[in-house]
Amino acid sequence: MLHTKQRTKNRKQKRTLPFFFFSFCVFGLLLFLGVFFTQSALFAQTPIPSLTLNFGQSNSPQQVSTTLQIIALLTILSLAPAILLMMTSFTRFIIVFSLLRTALGTPQSPPNQVLVGLALFLTFFVMAPVWKEVNEKALTPYLDSKITQQQALENSSQPLKAFMTKFTREKDLGLFVRLAKMERPKTMNDVPLWVLIPAFMISELKTAFQIGFVIYIPFLVIDMVIAAVLLAMGMMMLPPSLVALPFKIILFVLVDGWNLLVGSLTASFFR
Repeated sequence: MLHTKQRTKNRKQKRTLPFFFFSFCVFGLLLFLGVFFTQSALFAQTPIPSLTLNFGQSNSPQQVSTTLQIIALLTILSLAPAILLMMTSFTRFIIVFSLLRTALGTPQSPPNQVLVGLALFLTFFVMAPVWKEVNEKALTPYLDSKITQQQALENSSQPLKAFMTKFTREKDLGLFVRLAKMERPKTMNDVPLWVLIPAFMISELKTAFQIGFVIYIPFLVIDMVIAAVLLAMGMMMLPPSLVALPFKIILFVLVDGWNLLVGSLTASFFR
């Protein structure tokens, strides 16, 4: 008797489950249609702005000049990251910070966003006098219509050339002068930017790796000491880098490493 009642109950449950599932699907479909038509009506009543781009014949040379200026401005904005990397102190900062992170043995800390952000703000700090001079000698007079566009470009390139020349090695500059097959320049003003920029880049790379080598030495000594101690204790299976990591971090914190490193890197551009 009990088995019969249990079978009857199971049959009722099997019959009601498809019914509830079907009802739920129908309810969901009706809800979706209601929301869709309501949103469609709202979109139909809300005006949507449109953007049109027309190409026509210019009526004056000023219109052509304005169009070319807009194209040049968009080109400069698209090349702004490359300009920031090639013509400023960003390269030295980011490479030294990356080598420091590798020497500490923490490949994920600080994160890339933190290192790039710190390098960017330090770059803004170092390049502030240069950009101020560019603004005073080129941008502001050009916006006030006191100088032409060609003069503005020449006046803006002079502070940048002076900055890059100060930190470019003569050997690196001579390399690209020879590769360009140009005559030996008498003064730095005779060196074009397309020759000075790559020379400045490889000079900055060499300087950054030299600083990174000096930073590596104390952490390398800690790794060697920890490895020798573990080997003497017979602890072959314990990775030395795992044991040396807290010692390297505490050493870097005790000597106030970030203050020393950032201060030394920034001061190297104001010598």
